[in-house]
Amino acid sequence: MGSLQENKQLSYYISFVYYAKSMMYVLFVIGIFLLILGASWLVDGASSLAKRLNVRDIVIGLTVVALGTSAPEMIVNLTAGIRGATDMAVGNALGSNIFNAMVILGLSAAMYPIKVKRNTVWKEIPLNVLAALVIWFVADDVFFGNAEKPVISRSDGLILLCFFCIFMYYVSDVAKNERAIGEPIPVMPLYKSIAYIMLGIVGLMVGGNWIVEGGVAMARAFQVSEAVIGLTIISAGTSLPELATSTVAAYKKNSDIAIGNVVGSNIINIFLILGVNAVVTPLPFNPSMHTELFINIATAIALFVFLFTGKGRQIDRWEGIALFVVYLIYISLLIYQQ
Repeated sequence: MGSLQENKQLSYYISFVYYAKSMMYVLFVIGIFLLILGASWLVDGASSLAKRLNVRDIVIGLTVVALGTSAPEMIVNLTAGIRGATDMAVGNALGSNIFNAMVILGLSAAMYPIKVKRNTVWKEIPLNVLAALVIWFVADDVFFGNAEKPVISRSDGLILLCFFCIFMYYVSDVAKNERAIGEPIPVMPLYKSIAYIMLGIVGLMVGGNWIVEGGVAMARAFQVSEAVIGLTIISAGTSLPELATSTVAAYKKNSDIAIGNVVGSNIINIFLILGVNAVVTPLPFNPSMHTELFINIATAIALFVFLFTGKGRQIDRWEGIALFVVYLIYISLLIYQQ
């Protein structure tokens, strides 16, 4: 009789654990959608409020919209860093950059060759290469003989933020000399703008929390590192807004938006998101992510080289396909090695 009772208790316990794990995965997926919706609500509400205050569209685009679309990565990274999941935070930033360049830009170029402006060729893409090199310098302290343990310290974070300020100055200077791109920003009633902002903040906070908790749970369940979860599932999930924006832009043959969205996002991921993250919580760097550092650098350089091959100043279809195929090989090897 006692044995039967123990078996029932064990069965209930197993069922509870299975249910808890299943719910964690469900919350992870819901968290990604909440994160994306939250960013969209925040951008719409804040843009409308800024427009009501007579802020120019170009200024709104450079501040509210640019920073709002980077909010998913920012919230996930800050949450992960504060909770001690620093591998996930660094992995998400590097993984997002790799995903942006290889998958988003790769698929966009595969749809239609992406023509690139002179400014982008000689300034923005080199800034992307610089960002990839700078994160290597500040993260890999041991390699450069500056410390016993590699860490992105608070001082490193401040350096990254200084680079971000330079980048924003460049963007604002370029914007003054170019016509506005995109639809006019609609003005909502004041109560609706505030409601959107509040809902956006709640969506970002709740979604970011569920994603980090789900990511940690998956790492334990599948016995893989938090870095791998950050490099794969989370980086892809937080990059969905960029994927939608760039692929639609490529389909409409709007090359400026397609490549500008990816390059700008990659620069912001390094200079702003990792910069703020490191200032709030110093990020120990896991040596196992050396490969990702070098892939990030190699991909940034490859984008620059592609602009001088083929027809020149454009990313051709075969180059986009090559980027996507290399990403599939990289992910397959990453999972296989676990």
